[in-house]
Amino acid sequence: MMWNHNSKKPDSQGEGENFTFLGRDVTFHGVVTFDGTVRIDSRFEGEIHAKGTLVVAEHAVIKGIITAGIVICNGKIKGTITASEKVQLLKSGVLIGEVHAPSFSIEEGAHFQGLCDMGPSQWADQEPQAIENVHDLTAHRSKMLTLAESESGM
Repeated sequence: MMWNHNSKKPDSQGEGENFTFLGRDVTFHGVVTFDGTVRIDSRFEGEIHAKGTLVVAEHAVIKGIITAGIVICNGKIKGTITASEKVQLLKSGVLIGEVHAPSFSIEEGAHFQGLCDMGPSQWADQEPQAIENVHDLTAHRSKMLTLAESESGM
């Protein structure tokens, strides 16, 4: 990461935003809470709660529970992710576990094994009726087979 120390005028966009970086040579255990953007390039086991964006860098290995606005994964995560906006799994990313987010994208080359829940949809509301109709069709079919057998004298 580069810092521009020669700038005379502060960047008005970046003034209010916090950026946290956890480096490669560190291992964390526990529960952490962040505001703003967080980039993790280390090993972490526990819970991460970020109000903004969590960037899981290429060398990061995270095991546990993640709650954030946006999660961008280029490293390895094993656990449960809940994002209020979206989860992006980039090409070198590995995600094993659960994803709960309204938007989930997986780049070609990434690996995902687990469950994805993007919330309710209108189609889900229509499913029970469709299943009920299949059941009725099966019952109707067996009645028809019984009727056919009795007519043929079997």
